[in-house]
Amino acid sequence: MAHYDILIKNGMVIDGKRGRIRREDVGINNDKIKFIGDLAGESSAELEIDANGKYVAPGFIDLTNHSDAHWRIFSSSGQESMLYQGVTTILGGNCGISLAPLISGKDIEGLEKWVNVSEININWQTMDEFLEEMEKQKLGVNFATLVGHGTLRHGIVKDNSPVSAAEINQMRLLLDRSIKAGAFGFSTSLGAIYEKSASPEEVIELLKVAAEHNAFSKHHLRNEGMNILPSVSEIISFARESGANCQISHLKAVGRRGGEHVQDVLNLISQAREEGLKITADVFPYTSTGSDLFMLLPAWVLEEGKDAILEQIRDQEKRKSLILSLKELTLHFERIIIASVARGALAVAGKTLLEIAEDAGKAPEEVMLDLLDINELRVSIFNEIIKKEDIEKFIIQEYAMVASDGAGYALADASKKDLPHPRSFGAFPKVFADFVKEKKLFGWEDAVYKMSGFPALVLGLKDRGILEKGAMADVTIFNPENIQDQATYKNPFQLAKGMEWVIVNGRPIIENGVFTGALNGKILKKF
Repeated sequence: MAHYDILIKNGMVIDGKRGRIRREDVGINNDKIKFIGDLAGESSAELEIDANGKYVAPGFIDLTNHSDAHWRIFSSSGQESMLYQGVTTILGGNCGISLAPLISGKDIEGLEKWVNVSEININWQTMDEFLEEMEKQKLGVNFATLVGHGTLRHGIVKDNSPVSAAEINQMRLLLDRSIKAGAFGFSTSLGAIYEKSASPEEVIELLKVAAEHNAFSKHHLRNEGMNILPSVSEIISFARESGANCQISHLKAVGRRGGEHVQDVLNLISQAREEGLKITADVFPYTSTGSDLFMLLPAWVLEEGKDAILEQIRDQEKRKSLILSLKELTLHFERIIIASVARGALAVAGKTLLEIAEDAGKAPEEVMLDLLDINELRVSIFNEIIKKEDIEKFIIQEYAMVASDGAGYALADASKKDLPHPRSFGAFPKVFADFVKEKKLFGWEDAVYKMSGFPALVLGLKDRGILEKGAMADVTIFNPENIQDQATYKNPFQLAKGMEWVIVNGRPIIENGVFTGALNGKILKKF
């Protein structure tokens, strides 16, 4: 008689490979799936789960996650908001920022937008040391990482100038060592202040290192608005010149001018893929971005670093010119919600810039600059500038997968006056609710594939993201009738509903909808 640690019976299995939904039993021993099929004979189990009327799927893999850069992988190690979405594996090191390798302690300054770097303890430098430290942590999810371009530059290029051939070689060496230590690849954010001066040659040389290891690369577009087309073209040229697998992170078109180019973007990516280039993308299902308030400043202000931006704001004559430029941008202050501030003025969280301006009796441009001044640019916002129909056009593409672009939180974090984007609590269930059930853009099998098997494939995880014999036992069991996001912009700390069981490496961490605290996540390495 077969015996299992966990036996899931009577469920409708979605295998993560776009196979048809079928009623099957799933047997788990230790951390692996040992049986999947029809258990017609006798069997026993330490834990038997009746999944009648439920869907049984692989744990979801979030390829655009910021739990590391936001320090949530340490402060909220259970990652409950991710687990209640069905996410069992997260990829960090996104958008040019990773927690390793660090040449000096100052290299961690890239995190200062989200965390007070003076209050965190860093006891590693190399990727080896970082992953060794991570293996000591108790995590609710599996964790993998990329190497951030901005992090490499912080360590090598001290004045944010164009790099020399010798400096490129130094970065190549660091990236090579980091991938050999276990990093899954490389990420960029070429619109970020510290990466703006990078030449195409610099990026291509680093991508060649990733390609040599058959590693993965992810790219935050230089511009997602009026210049989205040349920004996508830039990534395609990187893929062509380097041979690397290039994924566009959180693909979206922002604002009216960005929206005008959606079909051109789709055509461009399709042509690149027909050429044989390895171009993929991930999408989150929300109409508001989660970003930094200072990024709404005019482009000419953003050309320099933090100190130069603050000087523009604090010098009275320069400030007058800046306000005139802001007025010319015709920002929709009624759509810009303050999510968090670094210091003081906590009562502004959840209010629009227009509401704050009306309360203060000031022009919204003045209030915007005041907030940036007081908080030394560390102000995050929600900005409703994405059309839902454009999200739909992107997410239905064969090369598109689902990712949150969020971070993992616990409900206890709600007392900290920080409003995370609701995607941190609801991105994956929202895709089911909005695009599968309501809009019927694709079926359950395709949705699950975009959340599990597809991201596993591009990342190079052969034993996760799928339900088959021998695969790692990362499993979700959810109710298709009520799977739904609940988080909102003004009240994000609401866990998604419908996720009844989540099993990570063969151990339940959500049982009948209850978080058990059984932290069984593993650190995943490329080699």
